[in-house]
Amino acid sequence: MTTAAVPLLGTESHRPVAHHRGTQRHLPLDNVRAFRLTTRLGQGDAFGITLEETFTAGDTVLSTPVLEASPAQVARVLDAVIASVRQSGHTPGTLGITRGKPLRIHEPAGVRLTLTLLATAPVTRHDRIRSMVAGINAMSVEETYYWYAKCAGQHAKRARKALRILLADERPTGG
Repeated sequence: MTTAAVPLLGTESHRPVAHHRGTQRHLPLDNVRAFRLTTRLGQGDAFGITLEETFTAGDTVLSTPVLEASPAQVARVLDAVIASVRQSGHTPGTLGITRGKPLRIHEPAGVRLTLTLLATAPVTRHDRIRSMVAGINAMSVEETYYWYAKCAGQHAKRARKALRILLADERPTGG
């Protein structure tokens, strides 16, 4: 049995379905992982974001905070934020500072966005940020999941540093 990632839009026809080999039956799956993106007002048109990982089982939604990105950090990687919104079936216009409701981000797009924000958080040089974003965008889905697990796991600080070195050739300086 394989599953197809289909957005949860509140109707049965838009829920993930299980496909059985050799049949055309579609059975709804009750368990869905995704991300929830909430915007926070900054100064002027700037906004920060909060990302939460969500797990939906039937009518129950569990969420875990993943990260908060400042308006300055979001501005540095705004293209990656917009790309994840588009990949999740939303228009970029839905991503605004006046939006009161969180946006549901598909799991692969949320993993890639989270990885981008985690890797670029301490970096301010634009050439390194561009290099990191391009490197993460070039990764396969499997690679992003691997690095996401590493960067959110027990040795997250070391993994994030390793990822930055890999993507932007950010070598440690000094003796």
